[in-house]
Amino acid sequence: MKKIEAIIRKSKYRVVKEALHDVGVNFFSYWDVTGLGNEKEGHVYRGVSYSTSDIQRRHLSIVVNDDFEEVTIQAILNSAGTGEVGDGKIFVSDINECYRIRTGEKGGDTLK
Repeated sequence: MKKIEAIIRKSKYRVVKEALHDVGVNFFSYWDVTGLGNEKEGHVYRGVSYSTSDIQRRHLSIVVNDDFEEVTIQAILNSAGTGEVGDGKIFVSDINECYRIRTGEKGGDTLK
């Protein structure tokens, strides 16, 4: 099993959510976050300078079986990108075990 964490633009959340549903990822957690990025310059919009490192983000936490790892990542990459600095990051880590609290069942079948 893999844990895929994605930090995306908050404005792209709906599109990413639909892309994940389209590939069969129907359960994940998310929360709003703010962070700092690598960009040192701000952008100017209508004469007002603003920092792109302070754009609101949404953090997605998704646990999938190994065979869903690549399709999940591709769904996020294809739907979250704008081509601009600040599109976000994806992190992948291993999950050793998963338990369904209601039944005590364990293993990859608990993700279905």
